[in-house]
Amino acid sequence: METKDILSRLRQFDAYPKTLEDFRVKTYGGAIVTIIAGILMTILFVNELTYYLSKDVKAELFVDTSRGQKLQINIDVTFPKLSCAFLSIDAMDVSGEQQIDVAHNIYKKRLDSEGKTIQEATKEKLGDKSKDIIDTIKEPLDKNRCESCYGAETGEIKCCNTCEEVRDAYRKKGWAFKEADHIVQCKREGWSDKLKNQQNEGCQVFGYLEVNKVAGNFHFAPGKSFQQSHVHVHDLQALGGQKFNISHTIQHLSFGRSYPGIVNPLDKTAFNTDESSIMVTYYVKIVPTTYAKANGKTLVTNQFSVTKHTKAVGGFLGESGLPGAFFTYELSPMMVKYTEKDRSFLHFLTSICAIIGGMFTVAGLIDALIYHSAKAIQKKIDLGKAS
Repeated sequence: METKDILSRLRQFDAYPKTLEDFRVKTYGGAIVTIIAGILMTILFVNELTYYLSKDVKAELFVDTSRGQKLQINIDVTFPKLSCAFLSIDAMDVSGEQQIDVAHNIYKKRLDSEGKTIQEATKEKLGDKSKDIIDTIKEPLDKNRCESCYGAETGEIKCCNTCEEVRDAYRKKGWAFKEADHIVQCKREGWSDKLKNQQNEGCQVFGYLEVNKVAGNFHFAPGKSFQQSHVHVHDLQALGGQKFNISHTIQHLSFGRSYPGIVNPLDKTAFNTDESSIMVTYYVKIVPTTYAKANGKTLVTNQFSVTKHTKAVGGFLGESGLPGAFFTYELSPMMVKYTEKDRSFLHFLTSICAIIGGMFTVAGLIDALIYHSAKAIQKKIDLGKAS
């Protein structure tokens, strides 16, 4: 008896009293409301589950105190109207380290006028490729020969056996190298003809550079680069004084490794022009970034913003400068740290309960409104017929 009394009292706490099955009325309106409510609940549940499975990322800002790190610059740029034979890539920074003709992590791919690959990408020394496009000389030459430098001999340079050696001797003298067809070595190697054969080609440059983590610049410009009196210059006179179209498409540019949610503002951007001798300068502001993942791993990288400036160089109305694409970058003294955390399961459970309970309640109110409204209208119709 005591057990039955306890169970009877416990039943009084039931907040969901049931009615007999015979007293329940099922309607078409109720079925439609139930189906719509079920679809909405499913959509909301999937949305909440997706949100729960994503990571909660919080950002912090503090002063960058890191030292002695290298800056990795990832590039993929296409020049549809500038041949790989003419294109040189150089990087330098304000610390005095000048990486001229960057060699070890950059690839070039020759393209035809339609952008199709002529030659597969090769890892090679960058800069003026006039030396590399020369075919093997057919006539055997004496290895011990000593050919003329055409007046450019110095104490260190006594002989010039190739066209490239003549060009280097001229540059060290500060002389203009114009008449390549009158130089026996260049004429023998077909230097001028092979440059002309490639002048209608394009070039894709991709890979990465590693520079000191200080302000600096890297650039894509025609002509072989060299140092003269502590000044960085490009030899354009050897290319016959021709004009160069610097139209280009930046497929990708980033500073460091990628992390979830990163935005690289120059990706898939293009600069097109019909003019020649244009200098395009991108001013990049780099923000050091640390991304701490939920599994404990930390990724040190960078994000950046950019502005662009263009100007015509050379000629009577042009300003001073070198035709090409220049990227000047500075580093912010502040660092952004993103911390990744898992979302709360209790919060997810609370949201699911709210979705289910809220949809049931709202659906019940709508169903009751439809049912009683339809019943009232039907009653008025029946009264009208009776009268």
